[in-house]
Amino acid sequence: MLLSLAQLAHDAVAMGTTHAVAEPLYWANLGLKRGIDLGFFTLRFYSLAYLLGILFAYWHLSKMVRQPGAPLAQRHVDDLFFWCTVGIIVGGRLGYAIFYAPELWQHPADLLKLWEGGMSFHGGFMGVVVALAWVCWRGGLNFLRVADYIAPCAPVGQMLGRIANFINGELWGRVAGQGVRWAMVFPGAGDQPRHPSQLYEAGLEGLALALVLIPLFWKTNARFRPGLLAGMFPLGFGMARFVVEFYREPDAQLAEFARNTGLSMGQWLTLPMIAVGAFFVIRALRRPPLGAVATPA
Repeated sequence: MLLSLAQLAHDAVAMGTTHAVAEPLYWANLGLKRGIDLGFFTLRFYSLAYLLGILFAYWHLSKMVRQPGAPLAQRHVDDLFFWCTVGIIVGGRLGYAIFYAPELWQHPADLLKLWEGGMSFHGGFMGVVVALAWVCWRGGLNFLRVADYIAPCAPVGQMLGRIANFINGELWGRVAGQGVRWAMVFPGAGDQPRHPSQLYEAGLEGLALALVLIPLFWKTNARFRPGLLAGMFPLGFGMARFVVEFYREPDAQLAEFARNTGLSMGQWLTLPMIAVGAFFVIRALRRPPLGAVATPA
């Protein structure tokens, strides 16, 4: 009797395991659509993510500059809203062409086809840095202090963008091993379940970073240590992206590059961000905060 029960239990576990393996999650079964059909126009969720991220940054920064000791005024926020938007779009597209799709340079007109996709975070990041430097130079503002105010506004847009990648069923992860119950089969990625790395990125590069930087601004005096928040963003993002890249499938055209170098293009591009971010964080922590009175020797 006991042997029969043991055999039945063994068979049940085996059947359950086979059933789990045979029926993974399918992205197609989620019923997701890539945009909102307005009848005359389809609003893509990826475009909506950019729009909401930029609007959140404008709203949040407008609240931040009303706090005592702000290094910029609302008129500077308005300038940053325009120039950073330009920097995100132009930098993101040029960065994609430089790092991920150099064939676009053979047909320069294709660079304007934003609706076909293809944006690089690292390019967009550099575009924002250039836009920030321009506004600060023109307005006589302290670059590091203004960057400290920009940094907490950025992760929300990053989170929304990665969620949009998931909704679009793109930029999926590597093939997952057994035991990853949330692994998913994505369209165009074969029939093997993969890591939903878009959601990993949304959680680490977006939500987690926002939950660190925003409270640091509002609940502490971090903004009075020039470069601290500005350094924490590239440092935190770089470390999160470096880890997630182990679960993200490299772009098809860069798969050989990843095999030959041992790291993906995304990981190589995050290393300078980590180094620069760590430099400014250490620099900020080793200096007294603004307004502190030096103790005589």
